[in-house]
Amino acid sequence: MQKHLIALKDAIPRPLWHDPEIMPEQLPPLESCETCELLIVGGGFTGLWAAMQAKERKPDIDIIIIEQTFVGDGASGRCGGFLNTSVAHGETNMEAQFPGEAEQLHELGTQNMKEFIETLERYNIDARYEQTGETEVALDPESALRQYDNYLSLKEEGEDVVWFDKDAIREQVNSPTFYSAIWYRDGQDGVIDPARLCWGLKDVLVNQLGVRIYEGTKLIKVKPLGTDRMRASCEGGVINSDKVLMATNAFTSSIGKIRRSVLPVWDYQISTEPLTDEQLDKIGWGKVSRHALGDFTNMFHYFRLTKDNRITWGGGGAVRYYFNNGIDMKYMNAEKRYEQLAKEFFQMFPQLDDIKFSNKWGGIIASSTRFCMVPGVAFDGRMAWSVGYTGHGVGATRFGARIGLELLGYDPTDVINMQFVTKKSLPWAPEPFRWLGVRLTQMALVRADKNGGKRGLWLQFLDKLGLGFTC
Repeated sequence: MQKHLIALKDAIPRPLWHDPEIMPEQLPPLESCETCELLIVGGGFTGLWAAMQAKERKPDIDIIIIEQTFVGDGASGRCGGFLNTSVAHGETNMEAQFPGEAEQLHELGTQNMKEFIETLERYNIDARYEQTGETEVALDPESALRQYDNYLSLKEEGEDVVWFDKDAIREQVNSPTFYSAIWYRDGQDGVIDPARLCWGLKDVLVNQLGVRIYEGTKLIKVKPLGTDRMRASCEGGVINSDKVLMATNAFTSSIGKIRRSVLPVWDYQISTEPLTDEQLDKIGWGKVSRHALGDFTNMFHYFRLTKDNRITWGGGGAVRYYFNNGIDMKYMNAEKRYEQLAKEFFQMFPQLDDIKFSNKWGGIIASSTRFCMVPGVAFDGRMAWSVGYTGHGVGATRFGARIGLELLGYDPTDVINMQFVTKKSLPWAPEPFRWLGVRLTQMALVRADKNGGKRGLWLQFLDKLGLGFTC
């Protein structure tokens, strides 16, 4: 049996973060008719942060959160836990999608991250946050040259970045595939345990701030009730509210505008067992800095160390869109994807030939055509949403929650007049064109990576339409 298959043989099909020994007890489902001022649909990052900020703005507000399964079960508790300051998926995407607003969005992202960290400190939420910055590694000489040009431009703009040539980056993290790297070390970017973040917010909301959370509660439909109320029909009862915030992200929504604005893309990860001191010595990772890493490629891997020195490894070519917006949990049973990830792991770290993988899991990224959050409002301001974070949701969800609240009329600011909020997102094409377009684009991105980053005709065409992934 091949090395990567042996290493993967005993991996548990469960997110690393969902350790049964630390998971909180699930709260009871809705079993009656209730009323509240604000109903939040979805117990992930967006919904939890919305409740937190609503309570900070209006302490006496009556809030209910409903979650179909349990808090942290969706993308929020299945991601890699990379915390990024950007609220619009990077400087390049901000300039391309929202001309003239990049500087303001950068400031808003910095403010959002500052308040994010302050909230963890204020409520003593142990999300295992580490301020590592972000490190991007080039995997071939051509990419290293392009990366160095990027580095020079960033330095000229005054960014706090560090350049590592081939020898220098291999002293930081030793892989024979690394040719260079840029370390973005300013701000508060880093890594967290995403499930602990969800559960920490849940605990504060329920036990300190008086928010009612019903887990195991599926929304059937939501519609207006008269001219000033909303009615949400759930499997266990009915909730009448003044306002509704839809925080469902990639999961199928009964609201057409939400459903057409997001594409559910499955991303897969694996995690090693905790590395021994000897194994850590082989790669040198953590001796100088505990870098949070990603490839300088289109179909990039992302990988990091956890508090107990496991390596989580995800992304790359294992990302998949399933025909007709497939979101069923059966897609987590993707052995070929896990095998691909394990094989690619050993290509990057061949010296870790004795490593074993403890966990394997999948989660759904909600991608939008503008590659960042899509806000919206309906029913005369009684319903709002923030969805489609395209893989940057750990930090941006807090900002998305803020936008959703302001669109509902809770202390609105001039931010909701920015084109970031008012500009309509191009909806995804219907099937089968959606699936064909995604597959064509994925294959084109793989070809570009094999060709030193050179974008072919299909990607150039998408770039002209503003649909080429530019970050």
